[in-house]
Amino acid sequence: MKYLLGAAVLALSAACTSPSNSVEKITPEIRHEIRVELDNPAIQAFKYIDYTERTHRAELRELTGVDPVRTEWCAAFVNAVLEESDIVSNNDHKYPLTARAFLQWGTKVTEPKPGDIVVFPRGNSSWQGHVGFYLKTLEINGVEYYMILGGNQSNKVSIVPYRASKALGIRRESST
Repeated sequence: MKYLLGAAVLALSAACTSPSNSVEKITPEIRHEIRVELDNPAIQAFKYIDYTERTHRAELRELTGVDPVRTEWCAAFVNAVLEESDIVSNNDHKYPLTARAFLQWGTKVTEPKPGDIVVFPRGNSSWQGHVGFYLKTLEINGVEYYMILGGNQSNKVSIVPYRASKALGIRRESST
């Protein structure tokens, strides 16, 4: 098992991650609580923490197959991490670059475990969304939040809290 500490939780500004269901500020005490045991694909995602779409444009383009400056890349990032982890990704789906396509991936679950994939709404269209890896649940001011490790969060790979009640679906790798 590996123990990892997500060190940075930042305010949201990216188009893929500007939902009204996120919080703007996380205290150092809450950041410290993000320690999780991971033995799953999210371990791969941690190595990209703080890769920004401008500074690390070439690396992210090579990883995801899309230009992160010109494309909403949260789903491409999740697909790339799954592939690096030797897990069947969503690339064979009809819309591999849309977050909501992950609502058809793996197995639906109701209680998340670290490494599960969580899909959230974004914008006013039924096809828009955001997707990332679940790390932990935190209660902030009496509201439950999922800590999500994902791409295209404030234009980079980061850990961001999203209201748990806003999740459209939680998905786990199907057993083979």
